[in-house]
Amino acid sequence: MLKKISVKTDQRDQMLDITSEVRRAIGEERFKSGIVIVYSAHTTAGITINENADPDVKHDMLMRLDEVYPWEHSNYRHAEGNSASHLKTSTVGASQTIIVENEELILGTWQGIYFCEFDGPRNRTVYIKTMEG
Repeated sequence: MLKKISVKTDQRDQMLDITSEVRRAIGEERFKSGIVIVYSAHTTAGITINENADPDVKHDMLMRLDEVYPWEHSNYRHAEGNSASHLKTSTVGASQTIIVENEELILGTWQGIYFCEFDGPRNRTVYIKTMEG
């Protein structure tokens, strides 16, 4: 199964918890066991797994990524002016692979799946691919 979901962001840098959308996709397909790949088809947005209990974790991650990759830098050459977003996406990654067993995502107690926007606000697309096994 391949499912496409739309994600709308409203900030330049933002982490949106999409765990429920991934769970819904698995439930709709009655996917029993295997893996699910969650993929962002963008060069300035990524997918990560991290804590979803304390919102300060998202704040701290975005703050530190901004410190490491500042939006403005005198040596950036990319004409669009969004080099920092490309660097952040390469650091975070474009996809995550999660084990599914008995129609359930195998995530830790505090883990959630996040869409990471680094060049928003925008309308984005995330693909969810299940593979039985």
